[in-house]
Amino acid sequence: MSNPVSAPSNTAMSTATFFHAGCPVCVSAERQVVDALDAARYRIEVVHLGEQKARVAEAERLGVTSVPALVIDGLPFHINFGASLADLR
Repeated sequence: MSNPVSAPSNTAMSTATFFHAGCPVCVSAERQVVDALDAARYRIEVVHLGEQKARVAEAERLGVTSVPALVIDGLPFHINFGASLADLR
């Protein structure tokens, strides 16, 4: 018989930031990824870089090179390819 493993109740929430440019590839990825993340574990922010150009530099500092991309606790994960960050400047 196995014992279920559960996270301690005092665990801090992780931050997940989804960067995209509004293109069809990005919007599709946003729907799939954001819906798949556990809102009880992640504080989720969606950033449309086409509308929030001031945040392109932030995305670059976090290691994002193209969108769509998901950054979880400072680690970037690139999903498919919609646009290069250079195209969004």
